[in-house]
Formats: sequence, structure tokens, C-alpha cells
Amino acid sequence: MFSIIFIASIIMMISFIVMILASILSKKTLVDREKSSPFECGFDPKSSSRLPFSLRFFLITIIFLIFDVEIALILPMIIIFKFSNLMIWSITSMIFILILLIGLYHEWNQGMLNWSN
Repeated sequence: MFSIIFIASIIMMISFIVMILASILSKKTLVDREKSSPFECGFDPKSSSRLPFSLRFFLITIIFLIFDVEIALILPMIIIFKFSNLMIWSITSMIFILILLIGLYHEWNQGMLNWSN
């Protein structure tokens, strides 16, 4: 037990030292105005490169990522169908899909899926 704690603490110390060294070595000491400005084919930019970002695009991206992860979780459930108990598999699948549908209803109820607003 002591050796596991000792090895874990050594690994944590080594990773902490590596993170600090990477942070120190990656700092840029010289800030150049030209390098930090946006590049448009060698010309000065016509407008600011920091345009306001629509929150609607961010929400659609989050919804896409959630459903993408859901597909990654549903596919193994289909594969283990042959090897598992049918009752437990059915209950687990129904609870998982019910949680997804409740989340989808909440997003729809909050108006996140209305693109026309």
C-alpha cells in the first residue's frame, strides 16, 4: 500500500514539474504588433478581427456534440445486446433514451432549436 502511494506521489511530482517547465519555456517574451494582428493578404485589415460571436451558433454546436456523444454511447449497447441479459439491457436502453428525450424536450422548450429568432 505504501509503495503505491509513493509511486503515485512521484508520478504526480514529475508531471507537475513537466507542466511548470512547459509553461515557463512556452512563454513568448517578445510581443510584436504585426504578428498579433490579423493577416489579410499583406494588407492592413479593413475591420476588427474580433467580431461578436453569435450565441446561437455556440448552442447548436453544443447540441451537436451532445448528440454525437450519445451516438458513441448507444453503439456499444447494440454490440453487447447478444451477451447481456435482455431485461437489464432493455431497462438501461430505455432509461438512456428517456434521458436524451427529456434533454431534447428541455432544449426545445427553452427555444434553443428555433433558428428563426
